[in-house]
Amino acid sequence: MTLSRFALSTALGALCLWLHAAPSEAADKVHAGKAAAPVWTFTLLDVGIEEGIFAKYGLDVDYTAFAGDAKIQQAMAAGAIDFALGSGPSMAFAAKGIPAVAIAAFAGEPRNLAVLVDKDSPAKTATDLKDKTVAVTTVGSLTEWLVRRMAAQEGWGHDGVHFVEIGSFDSSLAAMKTHQVDAMVGSAEAGYLLEEKNQARVLLTFEKYAPKFHTHVIFARKDLVASNPDVVNRFLKGVFASIAFMKANKEKTTEIATRVLHQSPTVMSHAYDTEISMFEDDGHFDPQAMDVLKQSFVDMGLLTEKPADNQLLTTQFLPVKP
Repeated sequence: MTLSRFALSTALGALCLWLHAAPSEAADKVHAGKAAAPVWTFTLLDVGIEEGIFAKYGLDVDYTAFAGDAKIQQAMAAGAIDFALGSGPSMAFAAKGIPAVAIAAFAGEPRNLAVLVDKDSPAKTATDLKDKTVAVTTVGSLTEWLVRRMAAQEGWGHDGVHFVEIGSFDSSLAAMKTHQVDAMVGSAEAGYLLEEKNQARVLLTFEKYAPKFHTHVIFARKDLVASNPDVVNRFLKGVFASIAFMKANKEKTTEIATRVLHQSPTVMSHAYDTEISMFEDDGHFDPQAMDVLKQSFVDMGLLTEKPADNQLLTTQFLPVKP
């Protein structure tokens, strides 16, 4: 009996040592992209990475920030990234043949995007932007579409505002400071920081011009959706688990955003309070928001007619339940 107990104890001890020494299964490496760097809503990737949320789903995630939707879609077409956090209007690229598809919507009305003007600009309201030149990121981007929608709703017509596609936030800001453009579209939080530094002003934010809208969506390469849906599913779980964490943890979210976006805690706290309600909980595509988006493709001349849903998105992974 004593020998049997000793043998059993030894065997169990050896098993425990083997399990401890055995290498754990490696996490799947995935590459993501942000359509712009200074955007508070995109910090969900940073939160998910730093808090180990993506790791919980067996993913090792890194990301690159791009200068606009067109650039990030080009990166997807080239296979440089697997997933992209981009704008709703950039779903039009899928209908035009880019091998990427929207897999979830994660942010609603565009309360996080603003028209910024120089601190000495005479502009006081939207009316003062008529016939002015505004810097946007790229052709077909959310920044361009929102200004066009504002112009239409203000009654100025399709050409009521002139555009310059500049790309990065810093380049647009430089153009505004040197009076090459009258205003620029950027993240509201970047505008709040410039106000804090007395360098620029937030003239307006866009939520009233698109109350039913998908400001931001998640894209995946079509070949990845077909070949490895499990990775796609786990990435989405990581995204929406990160959103849930952000909703429940303002202090930690603000700490991470302050560091990542190089802004003040006051600005990041302001951004949290105004933008956290944009986040969706399960990635669903709203029919009314989709109809607005489809019409925008036609209005901007990106497509000649409204596309079908299956040209733009897949609901294969929805609703997302982390």
